Amino acid sequence: MQGTVSRYDTETFSGAVLTDTGIELPFTVHAVADTPVRHLRVGQRVRLETSGSGAGLTVTKVDFITEL
Repeated sequence: MQGTVSRYDTETFSGAVLTDTGIELPFTVHAVADTPVRHLRVGQRVRLETSGSGAGLTVTKVDFITEL
C-alpha cells in the first residue's frame, strides 16, 4: 500500500499517512524503527505495511518508495 505523509513529528517519529484510498492512518515510532526512515516531510510518498482490517487497520511499517 502507498500513501502520502499528512503529518510527522520529528521528536517522536510518529505521524499519519493518507493512503491512496483516502484513509488517514496514524503510525508510531515502531513503524519506522527497523527502516532507514528518520526524517519524513509532509507530502512525501511512502510505502506502508499494515495489519488488521476495517477500523482495526494499523500501520506496521513506513518505508521510502524506491524506484529501480
